This record gives sequence, structure tokens and C-alpha cells, in this order.
Amino acid sequence: MEDPNALQGEWPDRPAGEPPKPHRRGFFRELPFLIAVALVLALLVKTFLVQAFFIPSESMEPTLHGCDGCRGDRVLVNRLVYRFRDPVRGEVIVFTGRRAGPDTRGVFGKIKDFFTEGLGVSRPSDPDFIKRIIGLPGESLEVKDGVVHITRTDGRTLTLDEPYVKVHETRPFGPAKVPAGEYFVMGDNRTHSGDSRYGLGTIPRHDIVGKAFVKIWPPGRMGRIIQGSYAGDTPAAAGLVALWLGWGLVGRRRRVGMLVPGGRFGAA
Repeated sequence: MEDPNALQGEWPDRPAGEPPKPHRRGFFRELPFLIAVALVLALLVKTFLVQAFFIPSESMEPTLHGCDGCRGDRVLVNRLVYRFRDPVRGEVIVFTGRRAGPDTRGVFGKIKDFFTEGLGVSRPSDPDFIKRIIGLPGESLEVKDGVVHITRTDGRTLTLDEPYVKVHETRPFGPAKVPAGEYFVMGDNRTHSGDSRYGLGTIPRHDIVGKAFVKIWPPGRMGRIIQGSYAGDTPAAAGLVALWLGWGLVGRRRRVGMLVPGGRFGAA
């Protein structure tokens, strides 16, 4: 009688059956799936993160080329940035123009346009524009002798120094007040730009697509897009925060007996 706990003494010299064949999916069988994934990822990136735009006109010369006879610049637009903060004066933005008539597309038509426009197969039904933000919501704005004068919502006045403008517009404009929730935009080529002064009007926040931040084509013009910066244009909210922090720091120094510039040595 064999011991059931004993080790097997003999082993077969070949498998009991045919070994299983490795299952290999051909590259061309997986290709449609890979293409579909790539298209979905491209659509998501273009819809929510970054999108490329072509400059079709000369309204932003010399910052962005789009003149007759020259190769129009192509720029990348950050679609995400304004989900976390408000647009700032001096930034170059892309925004959607107003539809000429009512939207007569059905549900399926809107879905089709979403995919075809997002993938670049068809042109958007609404025109896109690129300009520079000059006036913020609630501000008053006036142009005299080619110079922009702004009265901010906190009552401070600004005279903008705009080195990116090469030819200034001599026609006066304003004064005009920017409605709440909207932005006053102008092209850098002030004498050849249809903007908030003439034709476009102020731009609602929800029409802004994103911030143009870099030129990617042609290769000789690749580089960062210059954003405007203006002396004395500290946002009102930032100024209040800085003032509050400054007073808090002064108060703390006095409490711990530190010398405050312009003051005396604290005793408490």
C-alpha cells in the first residue's frame, strides 16, 4: 500500500496536451482604439486646457502679425487660467464674437459642431477675436491725443504708458463707462482695429475664451506674448490686503518692542 504522503517518483516527459498559444493582438487591430483615445485626449485638451489660434488680421500689429502679405502668427491660448482668477488689464485675450442671428441648431447639431470644431475639422460658427484688455468692469475710460486715461472703481486715475503701441490713434473717444461684468478691449494697432471703441463694444466675461500667452509659429517669431504692465495700477483688493498686512506688521513690532521707522521704541 502506497503512502499517500510520499512524493511522486515518476513524472511525465511531455505535457498532457498542446500548450496554450500566446494571444497576440496585431498592431493594426489596436490602431482604431488608439486613434479614438488620441482624438478624445486632443478634444479634452483643446476644450479645457490649451488651444491654438491663427491671427487673421492686422489689428494686433506689431505684437502679433496678421497683415496682408505676411505669415500670420499662431498663438496658444490658456483656457484654464480665468477659471481661477479674473482677467487683468494689459493681458491679450481671445474672445467669442456675438452670433449674427438666433441659434437655430438642434441638439444633435450642437453636439456635432462641438466635436468637429473641437477637432479642427470645421470652422467655429461664432467668430473669435484677439485684443488687449484696457478697461475693467465699472471703470471709466477716455482717449485723448492717443493716450488712454482711466478712472478706476476706487477713484484713482491712470494714464497708460503703452510701449506696444507704435502708431497712436488721434481721434478722441469717450468718456465711457465699462458695464459690470464686462471688459473694454483694444487692438495694439489702434488705427486699424475694430474693438470696443468701434463695433465690438465691451466684452462680457463669459465670452472670454482664455489668455494668449505664447507665439508658436512661424519659428522666427516664437516667444512669449508681452502683457501690459502699468505704473500705479495695483488692484484695489491687493492694495487693501497689503495695507492690512502692513498695519498688522507695524502693530506686531510695536507690541514686541521693536523700532518702527518714523515711530518710537515701544514699551509694551
